[in-house]
Amino acid sequence: MTALPFIEPFPPASRDDWMKLVEKVLKGADFEKKLVGRTYDGIRIEPLYPKAEGKTPLAGRAPGAPWAILQRVDHPEPIEANRLALTDLENGATGLTLVFKGGPQAFGFGIEDKADAVAQALEGVYLDAGVLISLEVGAKGRDAAHAMVETVKRRGVDPAACQIAFGLDPVGVWMGTGFKPGDGADMGRRVCEAVRDLHARGFKGPFIKADGRVAHEAGGSEAQELGSALALAVFYLRALEAAGLPLAQARDAIEFRLSADADQFLSIAKFRAIRALWASVQQACGLSPKQAFVSATTSARMMTKRDPWVNLLRETTAVFAAGVGGADAITTLPFTQALGLPDAFARRLARNTQLILLEESNLARVADPAAGAGGIEALTGALIEQAWAVFQSLEKQGGIDEAVASGAFGTEIAKVRDARAKAIASRKDPITGVSEFPNVLEEPVTVLKPAPVLTQDAPLNPIRLAADYEKLRDAADHAKNAQIFLANLGPIAAFTARAMFTKNFFEAGGIKAIGNDGFVKDGKTNVAALVDAFKKSGAQLACLCSSDDIYASEAVDVAHALKAAGAKALYLAGRPGDLEATLKAAGIDDFVFMGLDVLASLKAAQARLAIRVEG
Repeated sequence: MTALPFIEPFPPASRDDWMKLVEKVLKGADFEKKLVGRTYDGIRIEPLYPKAEGKTPLAGRAPGAPWAILQRVDHPEPIEANRLALTDLENGATGLTLVFKGGPQAFGFGIEDKADAVAQALEGVYLDAGVLISLEVGAKGRDAAHAMVETVKRRGVDPAACQIAFGLDPVGVWMGTGFKPGDGADMGRRVCEAVRDLHARGFKGPFIKADGRVAHEAGGSEAQELGSALALAVFYLRALEAAGLPLAQARDAIEFRLSADADQFLSIAKFRAIRALWASVQQACGLSPKQAFVSATTSARMMTKRDPWVNLLRETTAVFAAGVGGADAITTLPFTQALGLPDAFARRLARNTQLILLEESNLARVADPAAGAGGIEALTGALIEQAWAVFQSLEKQGGIDEAVASGAFGTEIAKVRDARAKAIASRKDPITGVSEFPNVLEEPVTVLKPAPVLTQDAPLNPIRLAADYEKLRDAADHAKNAQIFLANLGPIAAFTARAMFTKNFFEAGGIKAIGNDGFVKDGKTNVAALVDAFKKSGAQLACLCSSDDIYASEAVDVAHALKAAGAKALYLAGRPGDLEATLKAAGIDDFVFMGLDVLASLKAAQARLAIRVEG
């Protein structure tokens, strides 16, 4: 049988050919503004990339090797924590993240850093059977490590047979919680003493974590997360060498922990970049580069309390990205984590997210599957360059401990956090289920214990991206009049798009939109019927929704009628253009449109309804 020439009839396409087509579509619009994006580090995101040539794979895991599926052990009651942990291990988890109270990743829960609590939480877990135990320590990291050591000793298990990542990181804990056991030298000395002791007892480590998640959760950029993690690693590397450890042994004592979020491509690039950055540090130290152990945790800052089911989509993307990026272990936060202590159902979904990607999607079968992809390689290279610049800046300030103590690094993080907040407020960075497509009728989900209110004063306080919108939703929940009437003008085709936009806009602040199919009679809006519907709705706010043409002919009359009917405030969906003065004179108080500061508008709307927002 002769092969059919499927490809030959199609001539090769060049970038120039593509650009000609793009120019036709843009019709003179600026290519940069329309099609080129930028990250918070200023990295260009092109609409099209050529195939990358000659790039070296940066995968950390061995080809075909799965990452470790870690499940959080954070229930404050050790016996219940143990029951949940055993269920996780029996149903697919291959490791446990042991969370201690007071740490940056504890979120108000966690077990005590005492030997009895650790022993109870790990009862029935075979520590020498290949189960990875990753510690998330708090202010008393050495106590947590000692409790883990005591548990191993009581079991009579060979420390060398255990896979325990002790996670010591006093600088990172200080950055994220505010607890500071001393100056930089003191913190370096204390962690070195702990590493020496653990190594002498026969544990393999890694013992220290270089934690970029603190910068991430404070609202930092990808480069700031990578740069701070690298700076932490170098801080500990210097401390261990000064304490007399051979440099290669000091290097092997350190692991990296990074956040993975719903920005798929940047997360993939970030996990690839950390390996290249660490290799450069090792080369500068005269060492032959060795792959670091890199763990991922799905981002806490991206988690929402409202419509938490959407968190499952965010986390699936994050786990996918971390896995493709080469993470050695991944911890998935349960989808209700922002609401409180997750129950067994939420934990099962967290576990199964990873299992499906590994066992059904076979995501780990290919080593560094992103290698050679033009976009990923370009992002990886740009992140390496930007993160190295952040690292160099921290080093010039005397190291990360000095940069944090002076407030300089916090100031740089704040610049990105503020820019991010502005983009979220305008919905340039949309949050599905919160600022976009909110569900004001959502059913509550269950948690074992509600999240406590945490007040802390740390150099890098954590944030949640959805928090400002959720404050508005919380306030609206307790108001009886949190609603707005959609004054739809003309036929359905004329108002549907703007009515949907308006519904999403106001319901992001918990103000329920009361819709309708319009009030057309004899080809024109029946103003009397519209006003009657408004009065029956009980709403105090109304928004005119229609096309620009209909606004020009009907908006003034309808605005006068609604104001006469008692509307406390009137809005119009869309930019007013030349009609602004006329519409305002008729009673329109505000306009809602794309690019507006949505948060500010929603706060003003709630104020008109005398809804008080706490915090």
